[in-house]
Amino acid sequence: MSNDVLSRLAATIKARRGETASTSYTRQLLDKGPAHCAKKLGEEAIETVLAGAGEGDDALRAEAADLIYHLLVLLEARGIAFDDVLAVLDKRTGQSGLAEKAARPR
Repeated sequence: MSNDVLSRLAATIKARRGETASTSYTRQLLDKGPAHCAKKLGEEAIETVLAGAGEGDDALRAEAADLIYHLLVLLEARGIAFDDVLAVLDKRTGQSGLAEKAARPR
């Protein structure tokens, strides 16, 4: 598996803007706006944390998948391209996490 599946998912989410809300859960989320999408992402993050702390591997895998999906929906709701996020990650590659954090503006 590569990040190709994530790029395909991001493209599918973008395409769902053209669907009707009656046939697309993604469109329903997008129609509710970025604030709703952010709250949903937060809910999924909590579920992922709980699964990671005390549930089985299958539960964690499922919650992690939900978390990633909802992150991509939020990015789409805000008009931020997934490729732009990948570019930020690529720029950080090969750099110490401690050095990267220290270089961030305060």
